[in-house]
Amino acid sequence: MHAEQEEAPAAAGALAPGALSGLVVADFGRVLAGPYMTMLLADLGAEVVKIERPGTGDDTRTWGPPFADGQATYFLGVNRNKRSVALDLTDPEGLAAARALVDRADVLVENFRPGTMDRLGLGYEQVRASNPGLVYCSVTGFGSAEGAHLAGYDLLVQAMGGLMSITGEPGGPGTKAGVALVDVVTGLHAGLGVLAALRHRDRTGQGQRIEVSLLTSLLSALTNQAAAHLATGTVPRPLGNRHPSITPYEVFEASDRPLVLAVGTDRQFRALCARIGSPGLADDPRFATNTARVAHREELAAALSRPLATRTADAWFEELTAAGVPCGPINDLAGAFAFADRLGLPARVPDTAAGPGQVAHPVAFEATPAAYRSAPPRLGEHTAEILAGLSERSELSESAGRPAPALPRDRPGERPVGR
Repeated sequence: MHAEQEEAPAAAGALAPGALSGLVVADFGRVLAGPYMTMLLADLGAEVVKIERPGTGDDTRTWGPPFADGQATYFLGVNRNKRSVALDLTDPEGLAAARALVDRADVLVENFRPGTMDRLGLGYEQVRASNPGLVYCSVTGFGSAEGAHLAGYDLLVQAMGGLMSITGEPGGPGTKAGVALVDVVTGLHAGLGVLAALRHRDRTGQGQRIEVSLLTSLLSALTNQAAAHLATGTVPRPLGNRHPSITPYEVFEASDRPLVLAVGTDRQFRALCARIGSPGLADDPRFATNTARVAHREELAAALSRPLATRTADAWFEELTAAGVPCGPINDLAGAFAFADRLGLPARVPDTAAGPGQVAHPVAFEATPAAYRSAPPRLGEHTAEILAGLSERSELSESAGRPAPALPRDRPGERPVGR
């Protein structure tokens, strides 16, 4: 938050200020990694202004079906709590407006192909002189040097970054994850980097440029598989739903549908054997330790499959969970959200709060909870409002002794006009 901005007390009945209230984010991000990160910041109170191309906007606005409220659900899922400004950055007036916004921002996020922002006149070296405290976050696919020419699409990174080589059935083709997981992980890393850079600015007064790539984010997320390769030279291969280092940690067929066992300790394995009526398995030298079980995983799977097939997945879930054995059925998304509801976890946002199809912010804060102030914006919905606010701020800041006002905000809890 800039020094001249101060927190206003919350009005009676209004949403309490979030942990990031007062933070202004100029969001040039598109598609998923950048917008996902800035939505998380917005949930926590940051004022996020999304800069989009006139006429078309963020590519994901048209990535459907499915559509809801006349917009692609892909876009709706990562753009709540933001305001949209449509600016032609190739036009001098549009560029000047963008520069004025950047000059007043705490954070800039962009995921254009490397070099694009420099050509537009919005590169870090071009804007830092007028805003030395700016945290400038660039999200790239394969870095800004040798890999700058490569298109940063999630599927390509899953392929070239090794994730597909360890996903799928043994001997089968590489398989991608069911969502753009690399984009999501990169967005989380970018958010962590931004918060760390803001902490550095709090101490020193200086901003900085940070860069996070999809490729290095994925490699970091490969954790134990990457560590095994770097430490031993082993090249992991796909094991389907099995774990390379733990057994039984896989899928079995119950009498009605698949059941996952995630047995991580010898104690859990002994409890499993007792509950399925095969206590002798826990004393069999082939299965007594995890290392032995991994070496004899095929024999163990056969021994467990027969008793597990005699009852339903839900019945095993209740009995084995009570015995301390981690297990559960494979839910579809309807079942997953129903399970979260059963646990009392706020996994979804009411449609009236932030538009249709919104998954709740995943972090629960005791004092500064996430808030859902507004639905994902229509393209350019706030252009006139934002530009008028920038003009007013500029005029007042030129008057001696008169502090520049903050950018205009939606009233707390107010749903944007036109929803």
